Amino acid sequence: MRFGINTLDDLDEIGVKGKTVLCRIDINQPVDRAKGTLKDTTRIEACIPTLKELSGKGAKLVLLAHQGSDIEYKNFYTTEPHAKALSSFLGKEVRFIDDVCGPAAREAIGKLQEGEILLLDNVRFVSEEQTLFETKLLLSHEEQAKTLLVRKLAPLVDLYVCDAFASAHRDQPSLCGFEQVLPSAMGRLFEEEFCVISGIMEKPERPCVFVLGGAKISDAFLMMKTVLSSGVADQVLSGGLVGEVLLWASGGDSGNIGEAARAFITKEGYADLVETAKELLSAHRDRIELPRDFGAVSGGRRVEFPPGKVPADTLPADIGSETAARYQAQIRAAKTVFVNGPMGVFEEEATELGTRLVWDALADTAAYTVIGGGDSIAATKKYGKTKDINYICTGGGALIRFLTGEELPVVRALRHGSAIKQKLL
Repeated sequence: MRFGINTLDDLDEIGVKGKTVLCRIDINQPVDRAKGTLKDTTRIEACIPTLKELSGKGAKLVLLAHQGSDIEYKNFYTTEPHAKALSSFLGKEVRFIDDVCGPAAREAIGKLQEGEILLLDNVRFVSEEQTLFETKLLLSHEEQAKTLLVRKLAPLVDLYVCDAFASAHRDQPSLCGFEQVLPSAMGRLFEEEFCVISGIMEKPERPCVFVLGGAKISDAFLMMKTVLSSGVADQVLSGGLVGEVLLWASGGDSGNIGEAARAFITKEGYADLVETAKELLSAHRDRIELPRDFGAVSGGRRVEFPPGKVPADTLPADIGSETAARYQAQIRAAKTVFVNGPMGVFEEEATELGTRLVWDALADTAAYTVIGGGDSIAATKKYGKTKDINYICTGGGALIRFLTGEELPVVRALRHGSAIKQKLL
């Protein structure tokens, strides 16, 4: 048991051979809908050790997963191509059924033999797994245990394993409901990610540098407040919209990021973060690095401007060369580096310089490096740095929420399910 949660080692005490194990994984990946194939398999590869271990010990393994952003229903997609990818990595067939908790799915679960694996269809096809259900009804974990999904599947299985750290910030029945009625444990990926991130928060080697960028920034400011006020971060290097909001908040000529940038930040709903940024700068200005120049596109080519000199119609899309050089030096001098979010629009050649130079420094620093978030992982792959990073975390939102100091809903649920297991011993 670690952090009050059972691991797969604890399940060995009651044995998994011949038992039906429901395993919630996060294998949500970009899909090529025209071809019906996956564009990436990072998260699928990450959960293989857990599946291989459980299947190898003779468990009848049922996999539950989602696919597609839950912002809009049109983003949902079947998990059928995921079964093919899982089969390839495991070297054994992972059966698929286009049902989640209906009669066909329940019948297929009942027919499983020892060591066999069955992947159910996209759990978000069940309405109670959608974000509107989560955010509007606000069901307790006890109430989630009474939802259709849990009522239909829980009686068919003996144990519940969650290996979906990337979804641990979600408060949904497939993630928090089963632990109320089944002995539970975390899988190897969940355990590893929990331990790595906890280590950064509890006792990082110093200097500890956080590099924060990207375009989805609300949680980044919460995380920044936590790691700065707790003393975890010795320095925060800001890029992307994080850096622009901080500069805006700094005021004066140096805080003039240009009319286009202010309009974009306002349109995206982040203007209210300017006040939060002012508070952070007031309390921790000596530990927050702001961009000293920006990269943008003008006339089809890259141009750079210092803050206060950005033309009104120009939208900053990268940190500038001077800023990137400073960040490289600080990363190379650090002992621990955590990164969430690129420095700009790295997908475009004209605005990738800042991200590319920062990732070059991550690859050759002697520091322990941790990358988190989908865009950060994409940048790591683009620049061929995967083998140079010490740890790549599959989590995005869950990772950030964890670093804010918040107890994640799935962690709380797993602790409850771990107590159920103890009663069986």
